[in-house]
Amino acid sequence: MKRLFVLIFSVFLLAFPPLETAAVLPEEFFQDTADQPAAPFDITAGSYILMEMETGRVLAGRDIHERLAMASTTKIMTALLTLEQPDLDEYFTVDSKAILVEGSSMGLLPGDQVTLRGLAIGMLLHSGNDSAGAAAVKVGGTTEGFVAMMNERAAEMGLTDTHFATPSGLDADDHYSSAYDMAVLAKNALANEDFLAICSTAKTQIAFGNPPYDRWLKNHNRLLEEYDGCIGVKTGFTKKAGRCLVSAARRDGITLICVTLSAADDWNVHKKLFDYGFSCVQQVDLADYLPGISLPVVGGVLDSVSAQLSGDPVTAILSGEERQITAKVYIEPFYYAPLLPEQKVGEVQFYLGEQKLGTWDLYPQRMVEAKTVKKEGFWDRVKSWFGQ
Repeated sequence: MKRLFVLIFSVFLLAFPPLETAAVLPEEFFQDTADQPAAPFDITAGSYILMEMETGRVLAGRDIHERLAMASTTKIMTALLTLEQPDLDEYFTVDSKAILVEGSSMGLLPGDQVTLRGLAIGMLLHSGNDSAGAAAVKVGGTTEGFVAMMNERAAEMGLTDTHFATPSGLDADDHYSSAYDMAVLAKNALANEDFLAICSTAKTQIAFGNPPYDRWLKNHNRLLEEYDGCIGVKTGFTKKAGRCLVSAARRDGITLICVTLSAADDWNVHKKLFDYGFSCVQQVDLADYLPGISLPVVGGVLDSVSAQLSGDPVTAILSGEERQITAKVYIEPFYYAPLLPEQKVGEVQFYLGEQKLGTWDLYPQRMVEAKTVKKEGFWDRVKSWFGQ
């Protein structure tokens, strides 16, 4: 569309009602911040981060790019890759060697039959190293092949401070990540409906064995029961890594992701960081910052029609930042009828200060039909000459 003029609005609103849903903003807004704000209280951890999920905005953090061991939070990637496979509920026999892994276990034995979904449940609830090993061989052919898949996906996600050496998270010299990367990984994983459903479950029943029979597995993530709105994600511990925790909580349409690496009091640290985040973040409907737009129409049954935004332009901002929101509207000086409701007539770009929040299309609120022009025939002209 040839844009002939631009309307720029800077609208200041002081208060908005809470909204129920949030729209995912474009990836161009998902970025790291140069200067990381610290939480307004002491955090004892090797590193930590608090991120608003939809925008990727860092609300608080320290040493967020430091490369550290991340223990079983590794299984976020392992479970995600597992859940992206076809035939999740098809039973197969586990590889006998793959399940012989030290540490936590979901209880697999040689000859057991299980599904890929069951293995993901075993990883995310019981932190099963045996389930991670079984999934790795089933999906990647070999453990080494699956680890290569993990690192390939990490590169696709832009996890520049991450390298995987095991599917389970057991200590290895070249197995590390950062608080920031783990938050980005969690953001991607939570977008998978199966992953979200599993990691937010406190307790569930699955069937496996030889032959399969029902077992109960309980989630090791205490926050699911201790913090209102918690939706996951994964615990971790080794002697080298210390206590590691990736968690997420959702309230009033706002989703926060918290990561601590090597934090002895991780449960309470996450609760405090979530309380802080929810106290300073609010969700706003960007449509409220846009004055009514009237589109002039030529040759229509109406001289003008109002425009409406596509989608659900909702975002999260810090309290008090609403005064920094501006909108640039790109429309034509006029439009020829007919205009259809599905016909794009322009677009709106919203900004928070200089940061572009995203672009949304404009459409007519209703159809505008063209005027019907009656052609004057010869006898019509004759009658008009004689005043008839």
